[in-house]
Amino acid sequence: MNSNVYLSMTNIFTYIVINKMGGINMDFIIFVLLGAVLGLIFAAYQINSVLKEREEDEKIKSISSKIRKGADAYLKRQYQGVSKFFIIMFVIFLVLSSFGYVSIFLPFSFVIGGLLSGLTGFIGMKVATNANGRTASAAKKSLNDALRVSFKSGSVIGIVVVSLGLLYIGLGYLALSWYYRDLLEAERIVQISSNMLTFGIGASSMALFARVGGGIFTKAADVGADLVGKVEAGIPEDDPRNPAVIADNVGDNVGDVAGMGADLYESYVGSIISSCALAVSGGLSTSGFAVPLFVAVLGILASIFSTFFVKVKEDASQKGLLKALRKGTYISGIIVAVGSFFIVRAVLGMENIGVYFSILSGLIAGILIGFFTEYYTSDTYSPTQKLAETTKTGAGTLIIGGLSLGMVSTAIPVIIVSISVLISFTLSGGARDFNLGLYGIAISAVGMLSTLGITLATDAYGPIADNAGGIAEMSNQPPEVRKRTDALDSLGNTTAATGKGFAIGSAALTALAFIASYKDSIENIVKTGAHKFEFDLSILNPQVLIGLFIGAMVIFVFSSKTMDAVGRAASKIVFEVRRQFKEIPGLMEGKAEADYASCVDICTKSSQKELIPIGIIAILTPLIVGLILGPNGVAGLLAGSTVTGFSVAVLMSNAGGAWDNAKKYIESGVLGGKGSECHKAAVVGDTVGDPFKDTTGPAINILIKLMSMVAIVFGTLILNFSIF
Repeated sequence: MNSNVYLSMTNIFTYIVINKMGGINMDFIIFVLLGAVLGLIFAAYQINSVLKEREEDEKIKSISSKIRKGADAYLKRQYQGVSKFFIIMFVIFLVLSSFGYVSIFLPFSFVIGGLLSGLTGFIGMKVATNANGRTASAAKKSLNDALRVSFKSGSVIGIVVVSLGLLYIGLGYLALSWYYRDLLEAERIVQISSNMLTFGIGASSMALFARVGGGIFTKAADVGADLVGKVEAGIPEDDPRNPAVIADNVGDNVGDVAGMGADLYESYVGSIISSCALAVSGGLSTSGFAVPLFVAVLGILASIFSTFFVKVKEDASQKGLLKALRKGTYISGIIVAVGSFFIVRAVLGMENIGVYFSILSGLIAGILIGFFTEYYTSDTYSPTQKLAETTKTGAGTLIIGGLSLGMVSTAIPVIIVSISVLISFTLSGGARDFNLGLYGIAISAVGMLSTLGITLATDAYGPIADNAGGIAEMSNQPPEVRKRTDALDSLGNTTAATGKGFAIGSAALTALAFIASYKDSIENIVKTGAHKFEFDLSILNPQVLIGLFIGAMVIFVFSSKTMDAVGRAASKIVFEVRRQFKEIPGLMEGKAEADYASCVDICTKSSQKELIPIGIIAILTPLIVGLILGPNGVAGLLAGSTVTGFSVAVLMSNAGGAWDNAKKYIESGVLGGKGSECHKAAVVGDTVGDPFKDTTGPAINILIKLMSMVAIVFGTLILNFSIF
């Protein structure tokens, strides 16, 4: 591209983005909405492509149908229960808004945000449950066919999450622009940004229920199936005689697909709206507001483009499969890295080019956190291999080793995030304007999540491949089919661990941005003249110090509740599987069929029963702390929970991932292979690690962001009624 062409394109872009920013900003937001719609069109194309694949084997069709019915039953029950919570909260918010304690838009944005978050999970789950049997059928042809089907399905989930998130923000912006149309542009953008901060609370609430509920379901089934099937009965994984295998496969979809989709949807929306709000505080007005939205559009286009490069040869090794997935991620990252420079240059000018380096910092931080997560959890590296060696002396030493690995693995992600925060704050202009530095931190989270479309695709395909392997086993497919699905499943464990690391890193940056937004929102309320308050965030301020302690404590209480919930639900599955083994004639001989539906029903009821008490912790804690300790105490609470939550989430995710892959490493034939004493010890470690990596660890990400959102929403209430 010659310089004249580039200058012409830049001039056109600048005219559309900057010169047409007046009025209702139609040109600006329509560009954003077009990007979102394009993503949804691509997702629809991918769905159609997946559904064209055939489930040729009747046994595959039958098993796949049972998984679909189980997943549908779970989501139906979950949405029925959660809808009651949303109705109650809608009424509460509506009453509070009538007294001026919350925004008039909050009740509606709360419901809409929750609906869209739930929709992402629903679409993801429907695609996954329709793709698992098709992936198993494709594996009968070739490894590449199986990867193609499973990855296409994963790409649907990734693209839907980012597209619906951007669509929500774009339409919300249009609605607010119209509502405040009579205000001057400077005043209008302030009102828009402050009200958009409420957009995330509904999504965060739904994400918490989806993640925790799905996590309890899947791990109760998994733990119950492993303890009775593998350890007690000595039968293989995914053996059709085990009554919990269908529930386990259902859990993969409702937890690792629907739950993950809802989780990252709210992170994605949260990072964008917080950076938009802080752009206005930093004096960048509409231009600064536009940058994260344009970067998000670029990320959608890059993710779509990069999906076409994910392919492998039939004889591909594990490294070859991983290389194929990494290729897509790296291509997307390069496109965003290059394109963001021109966006920042065109919209903000060279005087604010430091914002570009903040975006780049977040993007690189996400890649690095993903790599080091892989290092600590993949059995191709020494940490997990050494962990597997500890099984020689039993399950006890394996548990000790796994906890130790999880603890030490927190160091590098903390350092990476710290460096990213420092770079983002400084280079965006934090030295001359503190608010610009905060904007830099917020937009670094946008940079990290800009490639979410392809990153989530590489994560979401894993549960689909795992289900395909289970279906292949239960339908008695030839050994080469299971070999292909096992290769994809093993890779999926690595990408899932990487995805969790990515989710945790993005949650930390987004939570930091929300803390800044919380402080900013309180100060904006004070500026109206209705309240007299000035922040004193010194560590020596008793309110802040107590808040810090409570913030750290709530992470452990929340973790305890989620772990305990898995344990109680898993116990019910253990008793049920034992009962069926004992009472169903011919089951162990393979002459009778297990009652799969009963295990699905137990997991569904147990997971839903545990949701409300856990959700109350997230919502009431910042409100109670605020009413007692005031805004300073809440700031301490958010800081303490973010710092502690980040480290605990990394510990749990990496320890759980390492225990899981240590077991798979032994199953590959080392240390005696399947059925050996080392393998039995590894199964125990994996059982302990299941709720670590798939329930509690991921849920902490949502907890720290949801508490920040609650604090922002109830800022006026806290200022009016706090004791101190």
